[in-house]
Amino acid sequence: MLRLKTLLVIAFFSINLCAIEVVKTTKDIDYHEIIDASMLIPANVSSVKKYCIPLEISNFKSNKLLAKRYLRKGTILCSKDVEEYTKKSVLFNFGAIEVERPGEVVYENDEYIKIKKIDGKIEKIYKDGRLQ
Repeated sequence: MLRLKTLLVIAFFSINLCAIEVVKTTKDIDYHEIIDASMLIPANVSSVKKYCIPLEISNFKSNKLLAKRYLRKGTILCSKDVEEYTKKSVLFNFGAIEVERPGEVVYENDEYIKIKKIDGKIEKIYKDGRLQ
């Protein structure tokens, strides 16, 4: 009986020694939402999927990371699920008024500017201020 108890105690402690430290989400995270450390919790798991490279919570404290996909509550965060945040915006100067729009400049000429928005749509803005 004593051997069984010691075997169970050793097995219990060895499970924690072989555990992998990962980061899990505490709430649902939307697509392209900036992830900060308050949305995450550290956890230990016995195994992860072979294509998953788990992240550490220190990665989120040092720089801003963006979700590449929708993440449910309790999901283990992998390196393929996040990307580094870069601000993509276009600044228009219409004399005294400055307008900032999210997106990238696709095409520009003397008459108008074409902007690709985050959702993939292309918007045409004329330099006199009107939209099409």
